[in-house]
Amino acid sequence: MPLAGLKLVERQRLGDNRGSLSRLFCRDELVAAGWVKPVAQINHAVTAMRGTVRGMHFQRPPHDEMKLVSCLRGEVWDVAVDVRAHSPTFLHWHAEHLSAENGRALLIPEGFAHGLQSLTDDVELLYCHSEAYDTSSERGLNPQDERLAITWPLPITELSARDAAYRLITIEFEGVGL
Repeated sequence: MPLAGLKLVERQRLGDNRGSLSRLFCRDELVAAGWVKPVAQINHAVTAMRGTVRGMHFQRPPHDEMKLVSCLRGEVWDVAVDVRAHSPTFLHWHAEHLSAENGRALLIPEGFAHGLQSLTDDVELLYCHSEAYDTSSERGLNPQDERLAITWPLPITELSARDAAYRLITIEFEGVGL
């Protein structure tokens, strides 16, 4: 992974004539990938339309969080942006294709913004969070910000008013964090 702390989790799927089983979260297995906190919150998200973009969301300290993002139905292009002020990869992004078929998950460390684009209709995601949601700590980046230069694989068909309203990054952010 080009961004320190960001990890792709490859799951083992066990199957027989009845179907299959894969572990979505196993603390002991994920410790090696960097998950060291208890799960504080689990969210289930449904995105109806292909091309929809959600994000780029994060929480500021002391409520910054790790996320483990898994796709249960459909396909997404999952994006993480480094928002750690003193990181050599500050404002760099990395994306992974997550789907119900490939069984991959993205472990996003503290100090990263997260967003996604649905590549199919009727996408379902499961998020494990290391911290509970805190309204006063919530922040976001505009997913269409030219400074980030995120290459969305599809034209954006849906974007919430909240996500579209996030300020664009200016030079004042460089080196001071968000």
